[in-house]
Amino acid sequence: MASATAPAAAVPTLASPLEQLRYLAEELRLLLPRVRVGEAQETTEEFNREMFWRRLNEAAVTVSREATTLTTVFSQLPLPSPQETQKFCEQVHAAIKTFIAVYYLLPKDQGITLRKLVRGATLDIVDGMAQLMEVLSVTPTQSPENNDLISYNSVWVACQQMPQIPRDNKAAALLMLTKNVDFVKDAHEEMEQAVEECDPYSGLLNDTEENNSDNHNHEDDVLGFPSNQDLYWSEDDQELIIPCLALVRASKACLKKIRMLVAENGKKDQVAQLDDIVDISDEISPSVDDLALSIYPPMCHLTVRINSAKLVSVLKKALEITKASHVTPQPEDSWIPLLINAIDHCLNRIKELTQSELEL
Repeated sequence: MASATAPAAAVPTLASPLEQLRYLAEELRLLLPRVRVGEAQETTEEFNREMFWRRLNEAAVTVSREATTLTTVFSQLPLPSPQETQKFCEQVHAAIKTFIAVYYLLPKDQGITLRKLVRGATLDIVDGMAQLMEVLSVTPTQSPENNDLISYNSVWVACQQMPQIPRDNKAAALLMLTKNVDFVKDAHEEMEQAVEECDPYSGLLNDTEENNSDNHNHEDDVLGFPSNQDLYWSEDDQELIIPCLALVRASKACLKKIRMLVAENGKKDQVAQLDDIVDISDEISPSVDDLALSIYPPMCHLTVRINSAKLVSVLKKALEITKASHVTPQPEDSWIPLLINAIDHCLNRIKELTQSELEL
């Protein structure tokens, strides 16, 4: 494995231009694991936020420029010579290493949530550049496929998005909380739509019904198209879905309230508490997804019960962490106890409807 500081000049001088691009793509991909686990550079100097973001944006512009230059020279004939290609690759490699070095200047005390966002952007840029090298090295020049791939390449998109990254941990927390609200909102809408249609697999079954309308036989019944009741909700299933939907609505309300408190009362210097709120809030959407998936037929009531209990546990922990933080200045007058009561009511109802599963 090449050293993290190994220059692109390590490419053999006589390697062909396309071979050099493939080698560079491999070198860039070797950087990805290091970026994922790399720690912030230790320094005794005080962090200068304005200087950091200026340097990061400048580094992104340089990466974008090098990507454009390399794409231009490799999208026309004749291809550059091996010596010229080596120079281009060195410039790309240096631009990527510079961007990574700037990312390492962002200390943890600026917020883990913020650092995760910058790390994600860094990974997107490195991976995007590696993809570009691969496209240029394997796709014939001047072909429509090549142009389409390059025009939508993620390296330029990632570079262009750098100015939109939040500049402090509060803004980063709000961005993540908003994404979580949207995820849960989408899950809730999908569940509601399926319930309203009373046919969760209607899209799959409609085509089957049309295909079998003139050729329906006993074999179709055995295979369950469309008469297999495992694809539909029983009356007991439909009764159980009601408190599940209510629990997902409560999850959405929980996230929206937390986001509101962070927006109104969150302090930029309280990075640890904001990180804690985001960390636990990040667990809500996956828990909602687990519950949403478990209500689709054939429904296992015990699985629904377990997933509901897991979701309630996450919600309560999120509310407790939020209540104990600076974003809730008057916890005794908070809406939190009311929401906890609503959550408990949903879970108790789910337990009532699934109690028979435990007695089998």
